[in-house]
Amino acid sequence: SLLAQQAAFGYTSEELVLVLRPMVEAGAEAIGSMGDDTPAAAFSDKPRPLFGYFRQRFAEVTNPPIDPLREAQVMSLGQRLGRRTSILGRGPEVARLLELSSPVLTNEHMAILRELHYYLPPGQAEDFRIVTLDTTWPAAEGIGGLEAAVERVCAAAVEAVKAGASLLILSDRAVDPRRALIPSLLATSAVHQRLIQAGVRNHASLIAETGEARDVHHVATLVGYGASAVNPWLALQTVVDEVQTAGRHGEGLTVEVAIENYCKALEKGLLKIMSKMGIATVDSYCGAQIF
Repeated sequence: SLLAQQAAFGYTSEELVLVLRPMVEAGAEAIGSMGDDTPAAAFSDKPRPLFGYFRQRFAEVTNPPIDPLREAQVMSLGQRLGRRTSILGRGPEVARLLELSSPVLTNEHMAILRELHYYLPPGQAEDFRIVTLDTTWPAAEGIGGLEAAVERVCAAAVEAVKAGASLLILSDRAVDPRRALIPSLLATSAVHQRLIQAGVRNHASLIAETGEARDVHHVATLVGYGASAVNPWLALQTVVDEVQTAGRHGEGLTVEVAIENYCKALEKGLLKIMSKMGIATVDSYCGAQIF
Protein backbone atom coordinates (compact mmCIF):
# COMPACT_ATOMS: atom_id res chain seq x y z
CA SER A 1 0.00 0.00 0.00
CA LEU A 2 0.99 3.62 -0.38
CA LEU A 3 1.21 4.07 3.40
CA ALA A 4 3.58 1.09 3.70
CA GLN A 5 5.79 2.48 0.93
CA GLN A 6 5.88 5.89 2.60
CA ALA A 7 6.93 4.25 5.87
CA ALA A 8 9.63 2.23 4.09
CA PHE A 9 11.13 5.39 2.59
CA GLY A 10 10.95 7.41 5.81
CA TYR A 11 8.10 9.79 5.01
CA THR A 12 6.58 11.66 7.94
CA SER A 13 3.17 13.26 8.35
CA GLU A 14 4.96 16.56 8.96
CA GLU A 15 6.60 16.36 5.53
CA LEU A 16 3.27 15.68 3.86
CA VAL A 17 1.68 18.75 5.46
CA LEU A 18 4.56 21.24 5.58
CA VAL A 19 6.62 20.25 2.53
CA LEU A 20 4.57 18.47 -0.12
CA ARG A 21 1.21 20.19 0.33
CA PRO A 22 2.48 23.78 -0.28
CA MET A 23 4.38 22.57 -3.35
CA VAL A 24 1.23 20.95 -4.74
CA GLU A 25 -1.04 23.90 -4.01
CA ALA A 26 1.21 26.85 -4.87
CA GLY A 27 3.85 25.42 -7.20
CA ALA A 28 6.62 26.64 -4.90
CA GLU A 29 8.39 25.68 -1.71
CA ALA A 30 6.80 26.71 1.55
CA ILE A 31 8.07 30.01 2.92
CA GLY A 32 9.52 29.80 6.42
CA SER A 33 12.04 31.42 8.69
CA MET A 34 15.77 30.68 8.48
CA GLY A 35 15.75 29.31 12.02
CA ASP A 36 16.37 25.59 12.50
CA ASP A 37 16.56 24.19 16.00
CA THR A 38 16.74 20.52 14.97
CA PRO A 39 20.04 18.71 15.61
CA ALA A 40 22.39 17.99 12.76
CA ALA A 41 21.77 14.54 11.25
CA ALA A 42 24.99 13.14 12.68
CA PHE A 43 23.88 14.07 16.21
CA SER A 44 20.19 13.22 15.93
CA ASP A 45 18.69 10.24 17.74
CA LYS A 46 16.02 10.00 15.02
CA PRO A 47 16.52 8.11 11.75
CA ARG A 48 17.42 10.60 9.02
CA PRO A 49 17.76 10.07 5.25
CA LEU A 50 21.29 10.21 3.88
CA PHE A 51 20.38 13.55 2.26
CA GLY A 52 20.26 15.08 5.74
CA TYR A 53 24.01 14.59 6.17
CA PHE A 54 24.77 16.91 3.24
CA ARG A 55 23.19 20.16 4.33
CA GLN A 56 25.12 23.39 4.50
CA ARG A 57 24.28 26.14 6.94
CA PHE A 58 25.01 29.53 5.44
CA ALA A 59 24.47 33.22 6.04
CA GLU A 60 21.86 34.61 3.66
CA VAL A 61 23.01 37.65 1.69
CA THR A 62 21.14 40.04 -0.55
CA ASN A 63 23.44 39.68 -3.55
CA PRO A 64 23.80 36.04 -4.63
CA PRO A 65 26.15 35.29 -7.56
CA ILE A 66 23.14 34.96 -9.89
CA ASP A 67 19.59 36.23 -9.52
CA PRO A 68 17.36 33.43 -10.90
CA LEU A 69 14.46 35.85 -11.44
CA ARG A 70 16.14 38.82 -13.10
CA GLU A 71 18.73 36.73 -14.92
CA ALA A 72 16.42 33.93 -16.05
CA GLN A 73 17.71 34.20 -19.63
CA VAL A 74 21.15 32.92 -18.65
CA MET A 75 19.86 30.09 -16.44
CA SER A 76 18.68 26.73 -17.70
CA LEU A 77 17.56 23.40 -16.28
CA GLY A 78 17.95 21.78 -19.71
CA GLN A 79 19.68 18.43 -19.56
CA ARG A 80 21.02 16.00 -22.16
CA LEU A 81 21.08 12.25 -21.76
CA GLY A 82 23.10 9.67 -23.63
CA ARG A 83 26.63 8.88 -24.73
CA ARG A 84 28.88 11.93 -24.70
CA THR A 85 31.61 12.26 -27.26
CA SER A 86 34.72 14.40 -27.04
CA ILE A 87 33.97 18.07 -26.47
CA LEU A 88 36.19 18.75 -29.50
CA GLY A 89 34.38 16.24 -31.72
CA ARG A 90 32.35 17.05 -34.79
CA GLY A 91 29.77 15.16 -36.78
CA PRO A 92 26.22 13.86 -36.30
CA GLU A 93 27.22 11.47 -33.51
CA VAL A 94 27.96 14.47 -31.27
CA ALA A 95 24.28 15.47 -31.40
CA ARG A 96 22.85 12.03 -30.63
CA LEU A 97 21.59 13.00 -27.20
CA LEU A 98 18.16 13.08 -25.62
CA GLU A 99 17.36 16.65 -24.58
CA LEU A 100 15.20 17.30 -21.52
CA SER A 101 13.80 20.64 -20.42
CA SER A 102 14.31 19.68 -16.76
CA PRO A 103 16.10 16.99 -14.73
CA VAL A 104 12.80 16.25 -12.92
CA LEU A 105 10.97 13.35 -14.57
CA THR A 106 7.40 12.29 -13.87
CA ASN A 107 6.27 8.67 -13.81
CA GLU A 108 4.78 9.16 -17.28
CA HIS A 109 8.14 10.40 -18.54
CA MET A 110 9.77 7.23 -17.23
CA ALA A 111 7.21 5.05 -18.99
CA ILE A 112 7.94 6.82 -22.27
CA LEU A 113 11.68 6.61 -21.69
CA ARG A 114 11.52 2.85 -21.20
CA GLU A 115 9.67 2.52 -24.53
CA LEU A 116 11.87 4.99 -26.36
CA HIS A 117 12.91 2.41 -28.94
CA TYR A 118 9.33 2.36 -30.24
CA TYR A 119 9.51 6.08 -31.07
CA LEU A 120 12.95 6.15 -32.71
CA PRO A 121 14.05 4.95 -36.14
CA PRO A 122 15.87 1.57 -36.01
CA GLY A 123 19.25 3.17 -36.63
CA GLN A 124 18.90 5.58 -33.71
CA ALA A 125 17.40 3.21 -31.15
CA GLU A 126 20.82 1.66 -30.48
CA ASP A 127 22.12 5.07 -29.35
CA PHE A 128 19.77 5.00 -26.34
CA ARG A 129 20.03 1.54 -24.85
CA ILE A 130 18.46 1.55 -21.39
CA VAL A 131 19.40 -0.73 -18.50
CA THR A 132 17.59 -0.67 -15.14
CA LEU A 133 19.69 -1.55 -12.10
CA ASP A 134 17.92 -2.68 -8.93
CA THR A 135 19.24 -0.75 -5.93
CA THR A 136 17.64 -2.97 -3.30
CA TRP A 137 19.10 -5.95 -1.45
CA PRO A 138 17.86 -8.81 0.77
CA ALA A 139 17.15 -7.48 4.24
CA ALA A 140 18.03 -10.92 5.64
CA GLU A 141 21.70 -10.21 4.86
CA GLY A 142 21.75 -7.61 7.63
CA ILE A 143 23.80 -4.45 7.75
CA GLY A 144 26.82 -6.25 6.31
CA GLY A 145 24.92 -6.89 3.10
CA LEU A 146 24.79 -3.19 2.22
CA GLU A 147 28.43 -2.94 1.13
CA ALA A 148 28.12 -6.08 -0.98
CA ALA A 149 24.94 -4.71 -2.56
CA VAL A 150 26.65 -1.44 -3.51
CA GLU A 151 29.50 -3.41 -5.04
CA ARG A 152 27.07 -5.52 -7.08
CA VAL A 153 25.29 -2.44 -8.45
CA CYS A 154 28.58 -0.74 -9.37
CA ALA A 155 29.91 -3.84 -11.12
CA ALA A 156 26.63 -4.27 -13.01
CA ALA A 157 26.74 -0.62 -14.09
CA VAL A 158 30.25 -0.90 -15.54
CA GLU A 159 29.34 -4.14 -17.32
CA ALA A 160 26.19 -2.60 -18.79
CA VAL A 161 27.97 0.50 -20.08
CA LYS A 162 30.77 -1.56 -21.64
CA ALA A 163 28.07 -3.65 -23.33
CA GLY A 164 26.64 -0.52 -24.95
CA ALA A 165 24.10 0.92 -22.51
CA SER A 166 23.88 4.72 -22.62
CA LEU A 167 21.12 5.25 -20.01
CA LEU A 168 21.33 3.64 -16.58
CA ILE A 169 18.23 3.78 -14.37
CA LEU A 170 19.02 3.26 -10.68
CA SER A 171 15.68 2.06 -9.34
CA ASP A 172 14.49 1.25 -5.82
CA ARG A 173 10.93 0.31 -6.79
CA ALA A 174 11.54 -3.28 -5.64
CA VAL A 175 11.53 -2.30 -1.95
CA ASP A 176 9.26 -4.58 0.08
CA PRO A 177 9.29 -6.24 3.52
CA ARG A 178 12.06 -8.58 2.35
CA ARG A 179 14.20 -6.15 0.39
CA ALA A 180 15.88 -3.04 1.82
CA LEU A 181 17.04 -0.11 -0.25
CA ILE A 182 20.49 1.24 -0.88
CA PRO A 183 20.12 4.98 -0.12
CA SER A 184 19.67 6.58 -3.53
CA LEU A 185 22.37 9.17 -2.88
CA LEU A 186 24.85 6.43 -1.99
CA ALA A 187 23.93 4.32 -5.02
CA THR A 188 24.15 7.28 -7.41
CA SER A 189 27.47 8.52 -6.05
CA ALA A 190 29.02 5.04 -5.95
CA VAL A 191 28.05 4.22 -9.54
CA HIS A 192 29.20 7.66 -10.68
CA GLN A 193 32.64 7.19 -9.13
CA ARG A 194 32.99 3.59 -10.34
CA LEU A 195 32.23 4.59 -13.93
CA ILE A 196 34.89 7.31 -13.67
CA GLN A 197 37.42 4.77 -12.40
CA ALA A 198 36.53 2.44 -15.27
CA GLY A 199 37.02 5.26 -17.79
CA VAL A 200 33.47 5.03 -19.17
CA ARG A 201 31.63 7.77 -17.28
CA ASN A 202 30.97 9.85 -20.38
CA HIS A 203 29.44 6.85 -22.15
CA ALA A 204 26.20 6.85 -20.14
CA SER A 205 23.85 9.04 -18.12
CA LEU A 206 22.45 8.13 -14.72
CA ILE A 207 18.75 8.43 -13.88
CA ALA A 208 17.73 8.08 -10.24
CA GLU A 209 14.29 6.47 -9.98
CA THR A 210 13.82 6.75 -6.25
CA GLY A 211 11.06 6.87 -3.70
CA GLU A 212 13.34 8.68 -1.25
CA ALA A 213 13.45 12.03 -3.03
CA ARG A 214 10.57 14.33 -2.16
CA ASP A 215 11.92 17.86 -1.66
CA VAL A 216 14.27 20.22 -3.46
CA HIS A 217 17.32 19.38 -1.37
CA HIS A 218 16.97 15.68 -2.18
CA VAL A 219 16.82 16.30 -5.93
CA ALA A 220 19.68 18.81 -5.78
CA THR A 221 22.01 16.42 -3.95
CA LEU A 222 21.24 13.60 -6.39
CA VAL A 223 22.06 15.86 -9.33
CA GLY A 224 25.16 17.13 -7.53
CA TYR A 225 26.45 13.60 -6.97
CA GLY A 226 26.05 12.32 -10.52
CA ALA A 227 22.40 11.93 -11.58
CA SER A 228 21.43 13.56 -14.86
CA ALA A 229 17.72 13.21 -14.05
CA VAL A 230 15.60 12.26 -11.05
CA ASN A 231 12.21 10.55 -10.93
CA PRO A 232 10.69 10.96 -7.43
CA TRP A 233 8.13 8.23 -8.13
CA LEU A 234 6.74 7.79 -4.62
CA ALA A 235 6.39 11.54 -4.04
CA LEU A 236 4.41 11.76 -7.29
CA GLN A 237 2.17 8.87 -6.22
CA THR A 238 1.68 10.66 -2.90
CA VAL A 239 0.66 13.84 -4.71
CA VAL A 240 -1.92 11.92 -6.73
CA ASP A 241 -3.28 10.25 -3.60
CA GLU A 242 -3.52 13.57 -1.76
CA VAL A 243 -5.60 15.08 -4.56
CA GLN A 244 -7.82 12.05 -5.11
CA THR A 245 -8.56 11.12 -1.51
CA ALA A 246 -8.06 14.23 0.63
CA GLY A 247 -10.17 16.64 -1.37
CA ARG A 248 -9.04 19.60 0.71
CA HIS A 249 -6.75 21.46 -1.63
CA GLY A 250 -9.36 23.74 -3.09
CA GLU A 251 -11.53 23.65 -6.18
CA GLY A 252 -9.98 23.22 -9.59
CA LEU A 253 -6.88 21.33 -8.44
CA THR A 254 -6.75 18.26 -10.66
CA VAL A 255 -4.17 15.49 -10.57
CA GLU A 256 -2.49 16.91 -13.67
CA VAL A 257 -2.27 20.41 -12.18
CA ALA A 258 -1.00 19.04 -8.86
CA ILE A 259 1.81 17.09 -10.55
CA GLU A 260 2.70 20.12 -12.66
CA ASN A 261 2.81 22.33 -9.57
CA TYR A 262 4.96 19.85 -7.68
CA CYS A 263 7.50 19.55 -10.50
CA LYS A 264 7.50 23.33 -10.96
CA ALA A 265 8.28 23.76 -7.26
CA LEU A 266 11.23 21.37 -7.54
CA GLU A 267 12.53 23.22 -10.58
CA LYS A 268 12.23 26.64 -8.93
CA GLY A 269 14.09 25.29 -5.92
CA LEU A 270 16.89 23.92 -8.10
CA LEU A 271 17.30 27.31 -9.75
CA LYS A 272 17.47 28.96 -6.34
CA ILE A 273 20.22 26.59 -5.17
CA MET A 274 22.13 27.00 -8.42
CA SER A 275 22.01 30.79 -8.14
CA LYS A 276 23.54 30.68 -4.66
CA MET A 277 26.38 28.53 -6.00
CA GLY A 278 26.93 30.62 -9.12
CA ILE A 279 25.88 27.83 -11.52
CA ALA A 280 23.95 28.99 -14.58
CA THR A 281 23.04 25.68 -16.26
CA VAL A 282 22.52 22.19 -14.89
CA ASP A 283 23.97 20.60 -18.00
CA SER A 284 27.26 22.48 -17.72
CA TYR A 285 27.65 21.34 -14.12
CA CYS A 286 26.91 17.68 -14.93
CA GLY A 287 29.12 17.89 -18.01
CA ALA A 288 32.01 19.15 -15.92
CA GLN A 289 31.54 16.19 -13.59
CA ILE A 290 31.59 13.71 -16.44
CA PHE A 291 34.65 15.09 -18.21
